[in-house]
Amino acid sequence: MAKKGNRVQVILECTEHKESGMPGTSRYITTKNRKNTTERLELKKYNPILKKHTVHKEIK
Repeated sequence: MAKKGNRVQVILECTEHKESGMPGTSRYITTKNRKNTTERLELKKYNPILKKHTVHKEIK
């Protein structure tokens, strides 16, 4: 069955954690409207491993 609408699921991954070299990753799953937001998402989210808010960028 085909999905209707322009909403798609995207994965956000922490940029600071990736650069630090620490094991593990901080990822969040959210949705965005592909028609209104064509560029990749960048949101500030909480990273429980680093224990602070960091920038998470859309992957995939």
